[in-house]
Formats: sequence, C-alpha cells, structure tokens
Amino acid sequence: MEAVALTDHNTVAGLPNFLAAAEGSGVEPVAGIEISTDYDNVELHILALFVKPADYDPITKLMEEMVRRKEEANVALVKALNRAGYSVNLDTIKAGTPNGQINRAHIAAELTRLGYVNDIQAAFKKLLSPKHGLYVPPKRIESYEAIRFIKALGCTAVLAHPFLNLDAASLRNFLPCAVKCGLDGMEVAYSKYS
Repeated sequence: MEAVALTDHNTVAGLPNFLAAAEGSGVEPVAGIEISTDYDNVELHILALFVKPADYDPITKLMEEMVRRKEEANVALVKALNRAGYSVNLDTIKAGTPNGQINRAHIAAELTRLGYVNDIQAAFKKLLSPKHGLYVPPKRIESYEAIRFIKALGCTAVLAHPFLNLDAASLRNFLPCAVKCGLDGMEVAYSKYS
C-alpha cells in the first residue's frame, strides 16, 4: 500500500479533509504538520508525523501564538517594503490565498508579479532575507522544545530539509541534542539536493 503525508506549515486545519478524502482510496494517509522552529537564530522545520485527531487542539493552541507573531512580521515587512519604495499591498496578497494566511513566499510572488524582481529566489536574495534589514523574523518555538512537544503527543519527529538553512558543521552540532530530545529522522531527499 502506498502512503501519502500532508504536512502543512504550522496548521492542522487541512487534516480532517485529507483523512476523509483518503478513506477507501487504497492510499494510507499520514497526518502531520511542519512546524517552523528556531535553532540558534536559524529557522528549522520539524515535522510531526502520525498526528491523531486528539492532537489537533494542543497543536492548534501552540500554533495560534506563532501565527499571530508571523502575521505581525508580515505586516511589518510589507510596511518596510513600502517605505523602501516597493508598492505591495498586504490585502491583495492575502486575497490570493485560500485562508488569508501568507508567508514570505507569497510576498516574494507579489514582488515578482509587480516586476520588482525576476523571480521568487531573487526576491529572497535581494529583499526578504533578514540580513537586508527589511524582514525581522518572528519569535518561533525553539527546535528542541518542538521535538519534545511532538514526542509528548506520541508522534514521529523528523527534521525537514536540513541543508536548506544549515551547513554540515551546524547540523553536526544540532543532531546530538535533537536525538536526545526524541528526533526520529531527517529528510535526505529534497529537490535542491544533489
């Protein structure tokens, strides 16, 4: 039997529909979430796999504060872009998403659509990286704390795309404590990896 996982960023809102759609399909659904975390001022994504419906409430409570902080960071970013001469509108960007929740990729897409940059990657390199001073990342849950939270729920904890934001030395520093906290696995196949 084949399995498919749904791991939306920082929300479990899609899981009930996902599980219902999988019924009778012959595909085993793996319910999950991809949590944005902080490790030494670097954003890491930790997956929780095999999330049960009983886990939705505690996960949602944890995510509500993170979503609020992310929204504040998005508002501040758009204001900073406007002050810097990039005319982007937060309401326009939100209108293009199903639930009105956005991230920097949505802002990058809008900057691309408006012709300020050639593509989303250029938007991140030129404007949306914290090192350029326009974007201030929101405070996220600490990576080890997220792993302990996931394990307390009885879920499987997996580090997503480790080399997206870490180099080999940083990963070697991160892993021993992560494993002690309960990290079960690490993504090794990713579109940007050779």
